[in-house]
Amino acid sequence: MTSPVLNIKRIPIEKIQSNTYNPNNVAPPEMKLLYRSIKEDGYTMPVVVCPIPDTDRYEIVDGFHRYTVMLTHKDIYKREEGLLPCSILIKKPEERMASTVRHNRARGSHEIESMTNLVSKWLKSGMSKAWIMKNVGMDADELLRHIQLDGLKEQYQDLEFSKSWEVENDKITK
Repeated sequence: MTSPVLNIKRIPIEKIQSNTYNPNNVAPPEMKLLYRSIKEDGYTMPVVVCPIPDTDRYEIVDGFHRYTVMLTHKDIYKREEGLLPCSILIKKPEERMASTVRHNRARGSHEIESMTNLVSKWLKSGMSKAWIMKNVGMDADELLRHIQLDGLKEQYQDLEFSKSWEVENDKITK
């Protein structure tokens, strides 16, 4: 396998779209700093994208905020001629989501609610807990917390539990 970063393509920003699952968030002061960085230094890191099957469009895996800078700052758009430097990955949707998480986690933190939603999507799509832990660098305790945040009832509805005690007339019996 050749590293995708060795084959950077300049793609018209109009052909690129954000994903709906990115749990990463950048505060306004850091967005200003990112703009300044791109203005002063140029794009030093490509945006990572995956082609959307049967279209000539791409979905962002990593680099949403670098993409946003070009979308929201005409000076950057003009200087770059509307072409965003991109590294292209070929991944299935579940793998694409995991790639996004890996890129983000390697750099910083995630919004808990968004991460919980991703865990739920993976589990509903049939991905195993072991797959989730392996592919996004999550340990069993963190995975359990996300499952609990998403709702215990749904995740454990098909399991059978023994009765620990029974309540009769306001008295607990074993």
